[in-house]
This record gives sequence, structure tokens and C-alpha cells, in this order.
Amino acid sequence: MAEEDYDALLERARKSLPERVITRERFRVPEVQVFIEGKTTVFRNFEEIADAVNREPSQILVYLLRELGTAGTIDGKRVVFKGRVPAIQVEKRLKGYIETFVLCSECQRPDTKLVKEGRVTLLECDACGAHRPVKFGRILPKEEEAPLVEGKIYEVMIQDIGKKGDGIAKKDKYIIYVPGTAKGSIVKIRIDKITGNIAFATLSRE
Repeated sequence: MAEEDYDALLERARKSLPERVITRERFRVPEVQVFIEGKTTVFRNFEEIADAVNREPSQILVYLLRELGTAGTIDGKRVVFKGRVPAIQVEKRLKGYIETFVLCSECQRPDTKLVKEGRVTLLECDACGAHRPVKFGRILPKEEEAPLVEGKIYEVMIQDIGKKGDGIAKKDKYIIYVPGTAKGSIVKIRIDKITGNIAFATLSRE
């Protein structure tokens, strides 16, 4: 085959590819922007990331809420989570979503779409033609989390009383100070601050 014929065929094949396949090299997931606002956590650029991975924001949110074990709502272009959620946890769960619902398992490209066939949802790749079933109820194995997380609620027993009158509880390696509690009581607490292996908490009203 003449070189010019080969080049013409290559160009014709390239033009027939979907735009998203051609521009695959430009696929970048924006850096997650998360900050604490009072007793909530704000995922500032949620809509931007949903657009980048070409998935429905509501679907991504359902996944994140289940994986993070918290509540939250879409507020304009952002998401507001209940409680204090570390940014690294949001990043890890988002990465899990992308690996399951966006990236092709064969060629690792993001040029995919979700297609419903009967009761089965398939992830189809426009780049290599591969397809595989995905389950929205599936929870991926989670990486080991810290035994104590700021903003989360735990049930503990007050084992002792400190010099300043605060109740003292223990969880894993942490010593937790809880004001307004009595020795021997079992209470629900919200972790306000963690410093080293010392934590400060308040009684939860939930």
C-alpha cells in the first residue's frame, strides 16, 4: 500500500472516532476542593468534577454519601455534607467511583458511558468496545479508616473523671475528654478536635 494511501486511511479512521476518544489525553479530574464550614463540610467544585467525568451529579452524590456514611445535599454547584468530613476521605471515595463507573477496565480510558439493558447496567467503552456490568448498590472495599474522625459521632463509656471535672473515655489509642458527663455513663459524643492521641468531644444531641 502506498504511503499516501495509508495516511489517508489513518486520517479517515481518526475522523470517525468520537470526539471524546480523540481528546482523551486532555482528560483530567480537577483537584477536590473541600473545606469545613461550621458543623458541615462543603465540596466546593462538585459540579465541575461531575462534568469532567461526564456522570449525573445525583448518582455521584448517592455513591459518596453511602461510602462516607453521612448525609448531604446538592447546593447549587457544590455539595454540603453533614458533619466534618476530611478532604482525603472525599478524594478516596471519588477515586473509587471513577474506577468503578467511569474508567474502562480493559484500556483504562474514561471514554465510557452507562447503558441500561433490561435490569443490568453496563459500562461501555467508546475507545476499545469493551463492556462490563456495574452495580450501583455495590460498595467497594474501603481502605482502613482512622478509629476516630473529627465531626463523627460515637458511643462511649465514661471511664474516669479528669482533674478539671471532664469525663474521660477511651477508644483505640485515643483518650477523649467529654465535659458534663458522669463516670460509668454511656453517652453519644461528637468529636470536635483531635490532637495527637488526645481528643475533645461534646455530647451529641442526635
